[in-house]
Amino acid sequence: MATCPECEYDEVNTEDMEEGDTLSCPECGKTLVVTGADEVDFADEDDDALDEDEDDEEEEEEDDDDLEDDEDDDAEEEEDLDE
Repeated sequence: MATCPECEYDEVNTEDMEEGDTLSCPECGKTLVVTGADEVDFADEDDDALDEDEDDEEEEEEDDDDLEDDEDDDAEEEEDLDE
């Protein structure tokens, strides 16, 4: 059994797990990674956060492209009305 570094729950079961396996603390739900025999640490959540940031940036770029397309459409409509 390992101890959660977040809530100090001392019955995190790592018996059938290998180093590098991830699990959730049954007490606080924090994602943990097995680092050794009966040892766990926080899983590297920075990777997930970076992935989310990249997704957000992609969405913002798509939104910007949509706005530019809308502006182009508006300009074309105004030109059509002037003729």
